[in-house]
Amino acid sequence: MRGMIVEPIRNTAAHRMSTGPTPPDSLHAARDAFLAYLAVERRMSAHTLDGYGRDLVALCDWLAGQGVAAWAHLDGERLRAFIADEHRRGLGAASLQRRLSACRSFLAWQVKHGMLAANPCTGVRAPKAPRKLPGVLDADEMTQLVEVPADDALGKRDRALLELMYSSGLRLSETCNLHWRELDLDAGLVRVTGKGSKVRLVPVGRHAVTALRAWRDECAVAHPDPSLHTDAQRPVFPGRDGGPISPRAIQLRLRQLAMKQGIFKRVHPHLLRHSFASHVLESSGDLRGVQELLGHADIATTQIYTHLDFQHLAKVYDAAHPRAKRKHGKP
Repeated sequence: MRGMIVEPIRNTAAHRMSTGPTPPDSLHAARDAFLAYLAVERRMSAHTLDGYGRDLVALCDWLAGQGVAAWAHLDGERLRAFIADEHRRGLGAASLQRRLSACRSFLAWQVKHGMLAANPCTGVRAPKAPRKLPGVLDADEMTQLVEVPADDALGKRDRALLELMYSSGLRLSETCNLHWRELDLDAGLVRVTGKGSKVRLVPVGRHAVTALRAWRDECAVAHPDPSLHTDAQRPVFPGRDGGPISPRAIQLRLRQLAMKQGIFKRVHPHLLRHSFASHVLESSGDLRGVQELLGHADIATTQIYTHLDFQHLAKVYDAAHPRAKRKHGKP
């Protein structure tokens, strides 16, 4: 299948290099033990671990610059100073919230294991980030995007990829790590392993099933050896090395396909998931059902799509009601 798979681009973002004094071993040891706990016991993804690692490296570097050699010397006042310094360094409210969340989890873990008497994060708050509504494509735009020509192997791969992500609302990481054994095309179901290694069953629509079958048949033609295409362990969307395609490769390909299909909005993998959630909620009104389909642990995460639905209704109201014309910019 030469030339049909976009070259994987591996994201190997390393932890931020320290520019100040080297943190003492006492700070490193607890941090490394916590990251090992997240990896082994909590089974967090490499992406999540990388984020925690960067946030805690930033804290360790800052403490070393302040001459703090032990976690027991960290208090709420110092943590506030750390967040203030990071804000002055240019971090936005969302990044500061994430950084403080990592620190809070790490210090709570130390309290649980008797390393600290109390969590210094108690009462420390990061600036509030403005809540941004996710962008979506409407149903016509989604149809325009997913119906790419499937005349060759690459087209069949692209069609199967787009149809599946929109049909089932998969995250980018879930799509990359999907294997044939997790797809039941006869039943129209996919078994997805999401965040925190939580498994959920999600329906696969008939258009996606058709596209996936065509893609599977293409793989069989390209690799006539049955052991190469019937093995349930193989990734649905492989990279050049035979392993799962990289997230970056999918991101780049979606951008190319959107331009090719005449869609000039910023199209990225999560936009397909947002559009899936918005369209299902708009048609069904079942917030709890959408939560289950998306694999959200907290329904508050899903509730953002109710705001999208209200925006649509507000536009319909403004356009249809003769005395409903509200002033521009007013909620």
